[in-house]
Amino acid sequence: MALTTAAQSRSSFDLKSASLPVVAVLLKTTDAAQFVADLAERVADAPGFFDNDPVLIDLAPVREAEAPIDFAAIAAALRQHNTLPVAVRGGSAAQMEAARAAGLTAAPDAPPARAEAPAPVQEVVREVIREVEVEVVREVPMPGPGTVVVDKPLRSGQQVYARGADLVVMAVVSFGAEVIADGNIHVYAPLRGRAIAGARGNTEARIFSTCLEPQLVSIAGIYRTTETELPADVRGKPAQVRLEGEKLLIEPLA
Repeated sequence: MALTTAAQSRSSFDLKSASLPVVAVLLKTTDAAQFVADLAERVADAPGFFDNDPVLIDLAPVREAEAPIDFAAIAAALRQHNTLPVAVRGGSAAQMEAARAAGLTAAPDAPPARAEAPAPVQEVVREVIREVEVEVVREVPMPGPGTVVVDKPLRSGQQVYARGADLVVMAVVSFGAEVIADGNIHVYAPLRGRAIAGARGNTEARIFSTCLEPQLVSIAGIYRTTETELPADVRGKPAQVRLEGEKLLIEPLA
């Protein structure tokens, strides 16, 4: 009877592994006040960019720093700007212990970057990498090596992620929709939503569209929103987006 009762209690739930969408913030200073100021300035350029996104704080650049880090202040600032700090990685033993004391959990260190797409050293908060794996409306399987093809319109709220591949979209990407790729993004139709190429740090990735009028474009974490109006020679026209150093270049396609 005891065995039956135990089995029934276990049947009320299942345990499964899961991935979550996460914003990785690469911390380059131990000065919490400076971080708070830089974060406020950056978010002011794109209000509403965050939408209660879980945040992973990467401590690799400050791992050797001797100064303590005020994780409570950093976490409070992130929460103030509509993010949910949940974990840290890459820090020294003392830093990781301090983070745990502030209520953050330890995450595995980042895997080594692929040789063809080395991740650059990035500025605090200015460069945000979205590592989106789940919570997508649809994640399209690869029809062949290195390329994902979508031939249906993407409506507001829909999201497609081409993991480890380029993404080709043959129909409109509506305002509020999101296309993400570890490689390049090609949209052979109006691009009106968000396009995030080089999502895992590939600075050579590009975004192409036959009608560029996006809500947001991003390459390797460097992003631009339409609050800064596009030049007339690319707005609503065939154009490409590429990264030169730390600057996004938006150029017409001949």
